[in-house]
This record gives sequence, C-alpha cells and structure tokens, in this order.
Amino acid sequence: MNCCTIHTHDSVRRMRTTGAIAALIAILIGAAALPCGAQDLISGRWEGSARVPDDELTVVVDLAQQNGAWAGSIIMPGFGVKGVPLTDIKVEPPDVTFAVKGPLGIRMNLRLLPPPENKLAGNFEQAGNHAPATLKKTGPPQVEYPLKSTPVAKELEGEWKGDYQMLGYPRHVSIKFANHPDGATADFVIVGRKRNVLPVDLVTQESDLVTVDSHAMGFTFEGRLRDGRLTGAVRQGPVETPLVLERRK
Repeated sequence: MNCCTIHTHDSVRRMRTTGAIAALIAILIGAAALPCGAQDLISGRWEGSARVPDDELTVVVDLAQQNGAWAGSIIMPGFGVKGVPLTDIKVEPPDVTFAVKGPLGIRMNLRLLPPPENKLAGNFEQAGNHAPATLKKTGPPQVEYPLKSTPVAKELEGEWKGDYQMLGYPRHVSIKFANHPDGATADFVIVGRKRNVLPVDLVTQESDLVTVDSHAMGFTFEGRLRDGRLTGAVRQGPVETPLVLERRK
C-alpha cells in the first residue's frame, strides 16, 4: 500500500513536470509567433488622412517586408507626392515609424490598433507641425520600388543649359549627362538667389523622352529631345514651369 502510494505520487509529480514543460513550450512558441503575426498585419496598403487645421491631407502608405527588411512608399496628392520611398522605417509591433526625406520633412509615428479596428493611428509631423492621422488597411502592399537609371543617347551626353522663372525670380539651370556601365548620371544645378546642386537619384531615357529626378529635393525635369533641344518642364511638388534646355557650346 505504501509502495503503491509512493509510486502514485512519483507518477503525479512526473505528469505535473511534463505538463509544466509542455505549457512553457507552448507559451514560448506563442510569444515567438506574436511579433510575426503583428508584422503580417502591418504589411499592406494603408489609406487615410492627416487632419491639419482647416483641411485633411490624403495619405496612402504601402509597407512590405522583403528578405527580413521593411520597404515602403507614400502617396500624398496634396503635396504632389506619388510613390516616394519611405526612409528610417522602424516596425516594433504595435508601433510603426517612418520618414520622407527632402524638403517636405515628413515623419509619421503610428500604432496598430487592436482588432477589429484594422487601423494605424498616431501622429503626422511636417515642418515642425503636428496633426493626428488615421490610416485603414485596404489591401496588399503596392510598394513603388526605386527605378534604376538607364543609359542615355550619345547626342544627350554633355552639358545642357536653360532658364525659367518661378515665384517671380529667374532660375538658371544646368544639367550635365554622363553614361556609366550601370546607367546614366546627371549633375543638376539650379542657380537663383543661391546656387543649388540637386542630388539626382534617377535618369531615364525612353525614345526621345528624358527624365531627371531629385526625389530628395522634390524636383523633376522631363523633356523631349527634338531638333537639338530638350523641350519640357521642371516640376517642384505641384508647381510645374516650362523649360527649354540647349546644349552648351
């Protein structure tokens, strides 16, 4: 009887120990899976607005994971922003932060609300101003990844110059194209009241259409190469001004 009692107590202790270990394993597995699940919830297209005084700014954000790293892009029609890459993306569920570099200086600090909200809510910052923002998930991510520069035609290589006016001030423009094994580059200089060297991150040519982008500064030149001229426009945000460039002699 005593022996049976002892064996029974040992069995109970073993069962309790086994059960405790199984429960601990289940807790650890669940804890490890939680961040991944939260990250899956954050990946997607988020649409909403930032409620600035007397207005609402439409905001569309795409967030996705690739090879363990986050990538994203943003659309803000009110600022003339479409598919601009996000920088400084930090995802620590439920918190999400990212920035848009350049003259806009946008930063968003958001938090994933618990189900069934399916929303990111938080703070929109721009040029020292703050506004509440709420974005709702509307579908899978549609991140616009940065394009790669293409080579340009031989007749485009070299320096091109032209002038335009913006806000009542004359601007002198110089764009110098050069081909490299991985695509073309361009030195993009605008001289007004001061000299600005714009960092160029994309140069493309498709047939006679030439595009030079400085996403960081919000500047784009787009023109057609015809009759020895580049005829097009320079765009800064929503403002577009005609510009004709001629090869420097």
